[in-house]
Amino acid sequence: MKLEIIEPAIKSCFAEIHAKLRAAEQIAKAATACAEAGGVVEAVRVSMDIEQLIYEAGRLHDAATLLVRLADD
Repeated sequence: MKLEIIEPAIKSCFAEIHAKLRAAEQIAKAATACAEAGGVVEAVRVSMDIEQLIYEAGRLHDAATLLVRLADD
C-alpha cells in the first residue's frame, strides 16, 4: 500500500488522538480542582471518563502504526 494513499487516514488518527487527550486533560483539571477543594470522592467520579478517552487514543495510535506498517510492505 502506498503511503500517499493512507497518509490522510494517519493524519486523521493523530488529530483524533490529540482531541481525545485534550479532553482527558480537561477532565483531569476538573478532577484536580475537585480534589483540591476537598471533594476527593467527587474528583474520582469526575476522572472516570479519562479511562475511555485514553483507551480510544491508544487504539487510534495502534491504527496509525498499523497503517504505516502496511505502507512499508
